[in-house]
Amino acid sequence: MSDSDGKKTLGLRGGARPGNVKQSFSHGRTKNVVVETKRKRVVVPKPGAGKAGAGGSPVGDPSKRPAGITDAEMDRRLRAVQAAKARESEEAAAREAEEKARAEDRERRRAEQEEKEREEKEREEALKAKAEEEAAKVREAAAAAEAAAAAPSEPAVARTPNNKAVPAQAPRKTERDREETNKKNRGNDNRRSGKLTVNQALTGGEGGRQRSMAAMKRKQERARQKAMGGSVEREKVVRDVQLPEAIVVSELANRMAERVGEVVKALMNNGMMVTQNETIDADTAELIIEEFGHKVVRVSDSDVEDVIKEVIDDPKDLVGRPPVITIMGHVDHGKTSLLDAIRNAKVVAGEAGGITQHIGAYQVTTENGAVLSFLDTPGHAAFTSMRSRGAQVTDIVVLVVAADDAVMPQTIEAINHAKAAKVPMIVAINKIDKPAANPDKVRTDLLQHEVIVEKLSGDVQDVEVSATTGQGLDQLLEAIALQAEILELKANPDRAAVGAVIEAQLDVGRGPVATVLIQNGTLRQGDIFVVGEQYGKVRALINDQGERVKEAGPSVPVEVLGLNGTPEAGDVLNVTSTEAQAREIANYREKAAKDKRAAAGAATTLEQLMANAKADEDVSELPILVKADVQGSAEAIVQAMEKIGNDEVRVRVLHSGVGAITETDVGLAEASGAPIMGFNVRANASARNTANQKGVEIRYYSVIYDLVDDVKAAASGLLSNEIKENFIGYATIKEVFKVTGVGKVAGCLVTEGVARRSAGVRLLRDNVVIHEGTLKTLKRFKDEVPEVQSGQECGMAFENYDDIRPDDVIEIFEREEVTRTLS
Repeated sequence: MSDSDGKKTLGLRGGARPGNVKQSFSHGRTKNVVVETKRKRVVVPKPGAGKAGAGGSPVGDPSKRPAGITDAEMDRRLRAVQAAKARESEEAAAREAEEKARAEDRERRRAEQEEKEREEKEREEALKAKAEEEAAKVREAAAAAEAAAAAPSEPAVARTPNNKAVPAQAPRKTERDREETNKKNRGNDNRRSGKLTVNQALTGGEGGRQRSMAAMKRKQERARQKAMGGSVEREKVVRDVQLPEAIVVSELANRMAERVGEVVKALMNNGMMVTQNETIDADTAELIIEEFGHKVVRVSDSDVEDVIKEVIDDPKDLVGRPPVITIMGHVDHGKTSLLDAIRNAKVVAGEAGGITQHIGAYQVTTENGAVLSFLDTPGHAAFTSMRSRGAQVTDIVVLVVAADDAVMPQTIEAINHAKAAKVPMIVAINKIDKPAANPDKVRTDLLQHEVIVEKLSGDVQDVEVSATTGQGLDQLLEAIALQAEILELKANPDRAAVGAVIEAQLDVGRGPVATVLIQNGTLRQGDIFVVGEQYGKVRALINDQGERVKEAGPSVPVEVLGLNGTPEAGDVLNVTSTEAQAREIANYREKAAKDKRAAAGAATTLEQLMANAKADEDVSELPILVKADVQGSAEAIVQAMEKIGNDEVRVRVLHSGVGAITETDVGLAEASGAPIMGFNVRANASARNTANQKGVEIRYYSVIYDLVDDVKAAASGLLSNEIKENFIGYATIKEVFKVTGVGKVAGCLVTEGVARRSAGVRLLRDNVVIHEGTLKTLKRFKDEVPEVQSGQECGMAFENYDDIRPDDVIEIFEREEVTRTLS
């Protein structure tokens, strides 16, 4: 029965019972699955089929048939079962035929492989036999040649039937065979001998390493030159070899395009036993380069900075620029207030304690349209380096001196900075509105420091001003404009920008921010620059009003965003053409600075190291960590800390940085047992929690006075107390008695002060100290008393000392500990 008889395939109608089963998996996972349960049906054959059956079973008997099954249904089911059995037998026959075909194919392939291997083996044996035969022939020919040479005779001739002599052919054949053998042995290059077989690939018939095409070309070139009559030497290529301060041997060979072995050989000939991975100095490398006939080009690591060398501007390109004015003077003399009066702003109100602790940069436009760039520097003693930087980038210094306070220490320092920077000075005598103002005293005090004002026939302009009332401000601006006109300040705005970092800080939202005063050129958004050990790309430029600008020209102070780190205040900003150049310069500077710090901190000899350790034995150290809001403040605090201390105690700044106090700072402080000093910064949440857990003290300050005073007080606590002796009385020994069980007892008269039992005593004989100790007993009559007043007699016995004589003097004193402080 086939499948194409028009009947439907076997199916069970209404026999499926669908249902849901819930499956459970690991980790609490479940899944609902729909299943069908099929009922088992009993198939009963038709009655006609029962007669045809072998057993004659009553298949068609209705009593043996399941209920509800008709004859047609039973007939259809029987045919379906027979069709299924026929299909199974056909599939089994097909599978058997397929297995048989596969087995035959395997046998055939195995036979082919064995045949190939046998043929290969036979071929190899034939080649081997042939080679042995040829070798035997060669040996026989050689033996015959030797025999012929040993016994000279007529050459062998062959006689033809006509009795003609013909030369023998055998030697010629042997020679031809020998040439063929040599050719076979020599010509083993099968590069173009046909396809690569599997056997050759497996057995390595092609050999291991093949000659390259370049080697083949060189071989052909040599053969051609040899055929033309001799070898021609290649022309030597002379190269310019860049030679740094130190170079690896293999790199030197690479730059000369010479073999490493030849370079090592040359070094060994010069007495240096080195390998290709060792480093040699520049002088040795120069000798080797010259020996190989190349030219030496000495370079240095610092050559990376050649791209930012100073460019001389054409005078035709120069245009006028605004002057940069730095306001300097003593603390609280009114510098910022004076600048506020000029700018009509309130900067003092924003500074902690009313004193300037940052260097500020502002631009002011006067009534007549002149633009002035002002730098406001701190006047506190700790900010020396800030004032020095302000003097170095400025054109004019305005020296502010209070009329009621005259010249003070930071005023003198500002004068020295201005003289060192060789910039002109204008003296502004401030607080002229105060009743105690004495401007003439200021002028005469300035004479001591070689500052002669115009009123005293000098060349330094002086203006009397009042930041409170505004008196004299116009005259001050006129004096600045006149001085700027004399200086004829010019710059080229159409070139790469060069500027100086006035201040730098780490802003939480904006990252590293640098306040830069552009000195030459124009800085634009998108420029790539390098500043000190940092580099970056200008993301944004913000002027002193807080507005974003696209570019900043000469003498314009701007905040620059886009640095990869916080630069040092005072670093120079240079614009480069590519980011790779900027990164290379920054990496070189960072490496140089690290080497410099390492060299400064390292002791050159073991003796020096031991001497330093011995010197530090008696010195107590107060370790601290400093975090500030800007780089200049951190630098000023570190310098102030270095000045605190004496031979017994000193302050050691373990780490100083810019930005918020972090968990890393707390970890360092805990390991060192140091407090953290935060200046205008705060600790983040994780740092505060860690500090509370580990017991690390974090102190916050907004005025540098308070920070310096607290550290000084803490350092004073490390000083040992001073022992002070107070003499409280004297007694003279009148008589010496021997008392059993006590020893010698001195009968004394207190001549001055008071004698106390708890006090210390010294025994003087002829005004020389014989003994110093304590009293064992102090008695008046027979009673032990704590003290005896002047003019009274008493008995004294010394602790562990008996050598007392009449007329000796006893000095009675008390020791007092006095707390010391650092000045």
